[in-house]
Amino acid sequence: MKRLYAPFNFRGGVSPTYHKETTCNSPLRELPLPPLLTISMSQHLGAPAKPLVSPDDTVVGGQMIAAAAGMISAAIHAPTSGRVVSIGDAATPLGRPAPAMVIEPDGNHTWQSPLPPITNWREVAPRTLAERVGAAGIVGMGGAGFPTHVKLSPPADKPIDTLIINGAECEPYLSGDNRILLEHSAAVWEGAAIIAHILKATNIYVAIEDNKPDAVRAMEQAIPADLANASLCVLKTSFPQGSEKHQIFSVTGRTVPAGGLPMDVGCVVENVATTYAIRDAVINGQPLVTRSITVSGDAVAAPANLIAHIGTPFSYLVEACGGVSGTLTKVVSGGTMMGFAQASLDVTMTKTSSGLLLLSPSQVKQFTSQACISCGRCLNACPMRLMPAELSQYIESEDIANAEASFVMDCFECGSCAFVCPAHRPLVQHMRRAKAIIMAQRRAAGPRPG
Repeated sequence: MKRLYAPFNFRGGVSPTYHKETTCNSPLRELPLPPLLTISMSQHLGAPAKPLVSPDDTVVGGQMIAAAAGMISAAIHAPTSGRVVSIGDAATPLGRPAPAMVIEPDGNHTWQSPLPPITNWREVAPRTLAERVGAAGIVGMGGAGFPTHVKLSPPADKPIDTLIINGAECEPYLSGDNRILLEHSAAVWEGAAIIAHILKATNIYVAIEDNKPDAVRAMEQAIPADLANASLCVLKTSFPQGSEKHQIFSVTGRTVPAGGLPMDVGCVVENVATTYAIRDAVINGQPLVTRSITVSGDAVAAPANLIAHIGTPFSYLVEACGGVSGTLTKVVSGGTMMGFAQASLDVTMTKTSSGLLLLSPSQVKQFTSQACISCGRCLNACPMRLMPAELSQYIESEDIANAEASFVMDCFECGSCAFVCPAHRPLVQHMRRAKAIIMAQRRAAGPRPG
């Protein structure tokens, strides 16, 4: 195996204060089941899953309780045995309601996974393994939540030669992926080998930022001797180094075209937690019902990295970390750059919940938005080489057509522009609103010709 140092680095980006020292040395700790699990049917990109059970039904752990509703969707499984209390709308970490299923655990944790282990995966057809990933309900766990079985089934005219395992974890405070790299290094490598087998990729890179030297060493020591096509790539610490398009450039020098996908340049990028979940689904027949989540910030008593069940209330996570310490001013699901502020701790975690941050007044600054001063800082910071100031002004004046023509749909809402803006303009919110309007217009117009 080769240790490489990324030969390229993307233009733009920012260097926030990372605060990872709070939890980077905190081992993953399994959290007991809460009294109630509220499991959203919409914890992935695409159509919400369709419930397969009804109120008052009993379920067992591992049972599929909701099926994928279309190609871009994902199955959902019961994290434990118990009774379905109700099915109805509930708040999600993204701030909008979605159908959800409330399960009351019976305390027995009766388990009956419908997925038999596949220990001889090297002898199994790639299509069969991709179907297993879909049956396990695995989605991108770095935040996007794209159904992974779709990502692992590229069209025949898009051959994949390079697989990148994304261990950058560039968001401030978060360290769950770092702990997986440290504590389950061999399993991550095996997961990478399984994905490479599915994709028929000839090159495997595990990419880790240089502010995680312990993870680099752990992965270097755990590399299997028979994985000759694997390399460990050390990235420059820079936000948003975890963005798949920018990581592809940093590792390979390839540029994903505007409006394109990684498969257009022969690459697939998978998050560390997703890779670990794929290995668990194949080797152990384990559907995705738990995940790592970092609970941190200066307003929680005992920050920690937890393994918690999907559907666990945020309030239960906080209680497990000693409760609130001092004055709580803001709660964020995810990291501080791309996470979502929460109105309540009653929201429950999903497959994409990588972090829960509790922040005191000293970490939360209130600003009043002002007119753009044309300083150009947002242009220098934008990793997509957009013009955020100009886009923002189009959007404020309701000129959505010009915003679309100026590539607002290429914005992936990393927040770098807002981070450096001295006028404190809500640039990310402007982009998000314009993208939502454009997507609604496209849906209303129907399928495009060709």
